[in-house]
Amino acid sequence: MLKQQLQFKLSQKLSPQQIQLMKLIQLPTQAFEQRLKQELEENPALESGKEESDFNNDDIDNSMEEDYDSDSINAEDINVDEYLSDDEIPEYRLQSNNYSSDDEEKTVPYAAGTSFHQYLLNQLNTFRLNDNERDIAEFLVGSVDESGYIRRDISDIVDDLAFTQNVFTDESQVEKVLELVQQLDPSGVCARNLQECLLIQLQSKDPTPSIELAIDILDRSFEQFTKKHYTKLIQKHGITEEELRDAIHEIERLNPKPGGSYSGNNRIVEHVVPDFTIKITDGELELSLNGRNAPDLHVSREYNNMLKGYKDSKNKSKSQKDAVMFIKQKLDAAKWFIEAIKQRQETLFVTMNCIMHYQEEYFLTGDERKLKPMILKDIADTIGMDVSTVSRVANSKYVDTPYGTKLIKEFFSESMKNEEGEDVSTREIKKILETVITKEEKRKPLTDDKLASILKEKGYPIARRTVAKYREQLNIPVARLRKEI
Repeated sequence: MLKQQLQFKLSQKLSPQQIQLMKLIQLPTQAFEQRLKQELEENPALESGKEESDFNNDDIDNSMEEDYDSDSINAEDINVDEYLSDDEIPEYRLQSNNYSSDDEEKTVPYAAGTSFHQYLLNQLNTFRLNDNERDIAEFLVGSVDESGYIRRDISDIVDDLAFTQNVFTDESQVEKVLELVQQLDPSGVCARNLQECLLIQLQSKDPTPSIELAIDILDRSFEQFTKKHYTKLIQKHGITEEELRDAIHEIERLNPKPGGSYSGNNRIVEHVVPDFTIKITDGELELSLNGRNAPDLHVSREYNNMLKGYKDSKNKSKSQKDAVMFIKQKLDAAKWFIEAIKQRQETLFVTMNCIMHYQEEYFLTGDERKLKPMILKDIADTIGMDVSTVSRVANSKYVDTPYGTKLIKEFFSESMKNEEGEDVSTREIKKILETVITKEEKRKPLTDDKLASILKEKGYPIARRTVAKYREQLNIPVARLRKEI
């Protein structure tokens, strides 16, 4: 039985302008430039550069306020999908600062080079190999990962050679060819594990007592070496502490990831452009927004004149009406985009300015211990914006400071109470923890329990498990692995 009923539902929908603004706010400088370029290509009513002095947007406003059949442009007329696409937003990781604060260069040069695998294949041309051996060698080189290792079982490689390359061989033949390709540069490449990688590098060096001892230790006592059981190594190999120290020094000079040392490796170098710059002038902080975020844009005068021409036409055909609707849609979109960019600039500057003053003590000194506990809501409440807006600014933007280029979200941290009942940043505690570990006696590194006691003495009562968590976040190994002789 069919039943009719009335249901009320409260929902909130974002306008295309709001969607556009949110998408623009979260874009870093380089991605913003790409988005700007895309809009200029897609909308002929939007132009870059300074506007001519005898023309301004008031002309457009006046002409568009005139009634002309279906004057208003509905939200449905704007393609919302283009503003919701995430494809235009790449992820940026800080690797290097390639711009000074006043550098407005628009292009970034990329060096061309040979890929890591091609570099290895080129070296095979210097080897005397028959056709079968060359096929195997090329397959082995193709199996090398970015670190320079072949992390596959020989039996699997034999099977793959048969099924995918129509090369029929056996494990002994592959092992023989593997020994050859392990002679390639950089030394240690094509190893199957860390132990083999280090041994290949040591065996390629001119023999000395320290190198020979290092080879013996890695060959017979690799597990004890990795666990830093130095006393057992001294007893097992019948050596002195000084001899062990020299051997360990030789091992520490080796490269555990030979593939990563090749400058032409197949990696995309990501160039980070700071979105803001903070300078200290006469003891005062100065904030500036990267000029590449403030382009000169204006609405096309030609399109405005076209609209006036159609408006003045007395006999309006259907095609003319369609043309007017198209022109007005493009003019509307251009005006919306220009306004969105202005709002983006204001939002970015206001948000970063608030963060700068909130963390003023840090920006003046560069001492991470001066970073105050700060969460997104603290900034959002201060500037009267939504937490999500602050998040969009913080998660993808960088600021050039006197102490290096920093990701803005790194300035945010939770807080905890010290013994005086004051709120302190967890970043401050991590910095103190890192300092304590740096100054520890390496022959007897501090355990997590001891570190917790030291922090408590300094006025930071945190549990051992919390110390362990912070230590892991700082990529600091446990005490046993920090031990030196």
